Amino acid sequence: MIIGSHLSIAKGFSNAAKEAVEINANTFQFFTRNPRGGKAKDLDLDDIKNLNTIREENNFGVLLAHAPYTMNPASYKDKIWNFAKYAMEDDLKRLDVIGNCLYNFHPGSHTGKGSEYGIDRIAKLLNEVLNGDEKTTILLEAMSGKGTEIGRNFEELKSIIDKVKYSDKIGVCIDTCHIFSGGYDIVNDLNGVLEEFDDIIGLEKLKAIHLNDSKMEFGSNKDRHEKIGEGTIGLDAIINFINHPKLKDLPFFLETPNELQGYKKEIDILKTRRK
Repeated sequence: MIIGSHLSIAKGFSNAAKEAVEINANTFQFFTRNPRGGKAKDLDLDDIKNLNTIREENNFGVLLAHAPYTMNPASYKDKIWNFAKYAMEDDLKRLDVIGNCLYNFHPGSHTGKGSEYGIDRIAKLLNEVLNGDEKTTILLEAMSGKGTEIGRNFEELKSIIDKVKYSDKIGVCIDTCHIFSGGYDIVNDLNGVLEEFDDIIGLEKLKAIHLNDSKMEFGSNKDRHEKIGEGTIGLDAIINFINHPKLKDLPFFLETPNELQGYKKEIDILKTRRK
């Protein structure tokens, strides 16, 4: 089972990897730069070397790099859109140095311009960034559908992918809290949800899972993560999710409201219930 949590790289990538080992994880997610800003620390090549030593010694799976929340590739404002383009280009160069990473980003918000406009803006950005030689797969995150978010359903994600020239470099990250809040009933009809995903996007495009419980009710379109087993999705549904034959080999990343030992507790529970 490939499972980890979101960890800070403020003290270095190798320190985050050590923390992952401490909580019985074999991967982790990290922000590529300040999640509420735009600055990224220079890469320390010795730190990256130490990171990769730890990854090899502990049989780590792929890492998940998360773009900053300030990126909005769906924006009609050139300054915001250009920052998203710069950040993604820069992030992908940095991830090529680290190696064996996926890159996840929120598709963004159309802020009143309409979803079709937002989808076109996202695809335009991806087409200007990608040249087909990237080592890193870029993941569109499925969203809960609050406000003017793009990616509120599988059809919107598919529309973006279809407009990208190098679509083989694009995948999807499902967040259990997001899609449950977005109206996909993974508690009572997981098979039906996966069949719908496969029919619209194709399960081969599903590359990673954000594994979270939800504070909000089904179909609320609100993004409020909860600790595993303490929300409206519940432990049984989450255990069913991680054991599903079409999902069990994917990497799982916890984004629950926890400190390090809270993540360890969740990972231990999930590993114990893994079939």
